[in-house]
Amino acid sequence: MNVSFLGGPRPQRGVGVIAPFDFALDRELWRWVPDDVSLHLTRTPYVPVEVSLDLARLVSEHETLHEGVRALNEVAPAVVAYACTSGSFVGGIAGERAMGEAMTRAGAAHAVTTSGALLDALAELAVRRVALVTPYTVSVTRSLEGYLAEAGVMVTGRASLGLVRHIWKVPYRDVVDMARRAVGPTAPDALFISCTNLPTYDVIPQLEAELRMPVISANQVTIWAALRHLGTRAVGPYQALLDESARQTFGRGSVPPPPVLPEEQEGWA
Repeated sequence: MNVSFLGGPRPQRGVGVIAPFDFALDRELWRWVPDDVSLHLTRTPYVPVEVSLDLARLVSEHETLHEGVRALNEVAPAVVAYACTSGSFVGGIAGERAMGEAMTRAGAAHAVTTSGALLDALAELAVRRVALVTPYTVSVTRSLEGYLAEAGVMVTGRASLGLVRHIWKVPYRDVVDMARRAVGPTAPDALFISCTNLPTYDVIPQLEAELRMPVISANQVTIWAALRHLGTRAVGPYQALLDESARQTFGRGSVPPPPVLPEEQEGWA
């Protein structure tokens, strides 16, 4: 069979991703990526530490970032994203900026981190009051609140699970329950779901429709910020951060109905 007429694969632009060693949601990241962009993932070295502030510090050391960028340099990604929320907020705003500088010194053409992307997303949405959902322990959640306070963002409510391992196994039903508790009667401008190991892609439009506010998540903002460096939009139907028309519906009547999830059909409410 002659396939010469196909002309070879389409040209691709690359996004390098440095993820913690226990990251399990590669497929979720890909769901936000358009067809002409490829993700190139590498992981930090394994350390026998549970999810905690200690682990956040270990997986964000500058030498670890340097090795991650070196592992990606051969494929020359246009931007490198550090995909860990706690690892990028544990050192505060100065620590997050230093991480980006360390990545560019190691050879990244551009660098973003999840927590830096979070602040960019909050600015994009003009959010000054935010509710938090986290799978973390109290100490890690408080560290995130401190990072946001340093940026001038008020946390109006929070809900967390206190997990120290296997965060990727949390079902959507639990994320929804936490979101409802975090928002409560406090009227935040938006909801942030933290941790790149917490599944969120399908639940974002469901929560935006119910809560009538933008809902952003760690993986979503990471890919959104990385793709902005490429001048490309992330793919995500009914997600306010990614779709200006969806964003404008808040406060102006109903939000377009999102797809129905299997868990909703089972009575997840």
